[in-house]
Amino acid sequence: MLKIALVSGISLLMYQTNAQSKQDSLDIKQVALDYLEAQHNVNPKQFERAAHPRMVKRTFWKNKATNKEYLRETFTDFMVILSEFYNSNGDKFPKNPKKEVVILDIYDKTASVKLIADEWIDYMHIVKINGTWKIVNVLWQFNDSSKH
Repeated sequence: MLKIALVSGISLLMYQTNAQSKQDSLDIKQVALDYLEAQHNVNPKQFERAAHPRMVKRTFWKNKATNKEYLRETFTDFMVILSEFYNSNGDKFPKNPKKEVVILDIYDKTASVKLIADEWIDYMHIVKINGTWKIVNVLWQFNDSSKH
């Protein structure tokens, strides 16, 4: 019985050591929102605040000529450029765009997040480096996968 109590106590201490704070949850949500809102607001600085310089964004795509699917990759530098012009006419998003952030899991300095927008979803891996949360991986798809 004493062994069970000791193991339970140690397990609880280990869990508490790796548990996130309320502030971590708020910061993670803000990183995901900055990622999306940078395009809404035509604000590349907002995107740079959210993404690690080595972030990779991936999706599946279909070559129209061969009808074969492949993995398509985009990197932080292109996403910064995209956020400079994508919504410059204010016509790429609805007036009140959908921006639902679901934190799937947080463990110590890593988090998995699902971002639900109007036309697509993003699954993100976010890491806390030097006290700041940054997106390192994104896997996304349109809600209608035939658009790929």
